[in-house]
Amino acid sequence: MDLVVDANVLFSVIIKKGRTEELLFIEDLHLFAPEFLFQEFENYKELIVEKTNRTYDDFEDVIIILRKKIKTIPNEEIESFIPIAKEICPDPKDVDYFALALKLNCGIWSNDKVLKQQNKVQIYSTAEIMKIY
Repeated sequence: MDLVVDANVLFSVIIKKGRTEELLFIEDLHLFAPEFLFQEFENYKELIVEKTNRTYDDFEDVIIILRKKIKTIPNEEIESFIPIAKEICPDPKDVDYFALALKLNCGIWSNDKVLKQQNKVQIYSTAEIMKIY
């Protein structure tokens, strides 16, 4: 299954170990993200480490693993999908995720319930993915 993974899912992996982290490593799950994703983690590194029991080294180790699992797609490759993504995405800050999902013709893994307020892109919560796998 191909999915665009939202930052909120990955933040939960970094914050605490659990089932979400296990799901990331299912071989049949192919994950994609806009290229800015890992910059968000760097921007919030201090806050993330502060709110978790992880050290800076732990944080860096998790980021290395996530970079290996998640294929990032350059902005240029999704630019042509931005206009339609803006029309259908219920949350302006998630337009790039929608554009990428449209480009790849796949769903989005997100726990943001507001994203389900449209019917063009399938949104899967972590609980829904657990049921599939």
